[in-house]
Amino acid sequence: MRTIVVSAVNIRKGGTLKILNNCLLYLSSLTDKYRIIALVHDKELAFYEGIEYIEVPWSMKNWVLRLWCEYVTMHNISRKIQPVYLWLSLHDTTPNVKAEHRAVYCQTSFPFLRWNFRDLFFNYKIALFEIFTRYAYRINIKRNDFIVVQQEWLKHGFSKMFHVSEDKFIVAPPERKNININSNIELTKCRSFLYVSTPDCHKNFELLCQATEMLEKEIGTGKFKVYITISGNENRYARWLYKKWGKVDSLKFTGFLNKEQLHKYYESADCLVFPSRIETWGLPISEFATYGKPMLLADLPYAHETSIGSTQSAFFDPYNPDDLKNKMELLIKDDTSFLSVIPILKTDSSFVYTWKDLFDILLQ
Repeated sequence: MRTIVVSAVNIRKGGTLKILNNCLLYLSSLTDKYRIIALVHDKELAFYEGIEYIEVPWSMKNWVLRLWCEYVTMHNISRKIQPVYLWLSLHDTTPNVKAEHRAVYCQTSFPFLRWNFRDLFFNYKIALFEIFTRYAYRINIKRNDFIVVQQEWLKHGFSKMFHVSEDKFIVAPPERKNININSNIELTKCRSFLYVSTPDCHKNFELLCQATEMLEKEIGTGKFKVYITISGNENRYARWLYKKWGKVDSLKFTGFLNKEQLHKYYESADCLVFPSRIETWGLPISEFATYGKPMLLADLPYAHETSIGSTQSAFFDPYNPDDLKNKMELLIKDDTSFLSVIPILKTDSSFVYTWKDLFDILLQ
């Protein structure tokens, strides 16, 4: 039987863990044809019958160990389990392994982050991670038969950055699902805006906070509410946000929302605002788009691509709070003339939409 190896030792939570689970779930259906081996942090995070697991819990202790794992440990493992037909790395970097075919799934867009000194103050690891990924991606990337990304702009960006032919890229967008949630929750009787994200400095909460404060001073309180999904005490960045804008009457810090709460907010909010400076996908955009309500999105490549098919969207400068404030004010005044449908563009043959279609290409 041919052997497929999936390496994902640094994946433990969030969207990357979902990708790992979906990948191994599909591969578990192929165990009668292939020997499947998964290198993971903890097999309980994504356990499926018929798959062999090699746990490497120590690789995430620091970046030195991570690199050692990628370029030494995995090389030794690949030699022991020869022959390997396909080695798929799900965590961005290309390990030094012996395999007939190799592929890498690039799950982060951090090489394209425009970080600033404020990022260094709130979380220096963000800036260092941008530098790390930019150079770690480069190692061995040309040895891959295929490079998998979630959006077309990443395909063009990585191709240009690392001088790799676009023919090697496969674009695999996350699955879009229709959401049908019934709820009678009412957030507020006035116009409501919602920003769903984690308290990381590149998420650009401060732009929305600035725009909210400016708008409240201009039109007064009680005219609108803005809900952001942080509590204000998660980390240095969140504490700074709360200290600076926590007393703005129109701004509400909801804290973390579980899945059920989140979709109730989706259903009740009048508009999604998404000012993040960098994303690989931007899941709240595709989730909220299914409700057919207005969305104000950062004028950046990821948002343009994720919002394809949405019916009422507009884009703002993610570095200009005045631009966002003005568009929020138009919505409060029930002026939606600036919103537009984001057309579905014709995609080329490099796009796949299921794990079956992806592995059909990887295993061809």
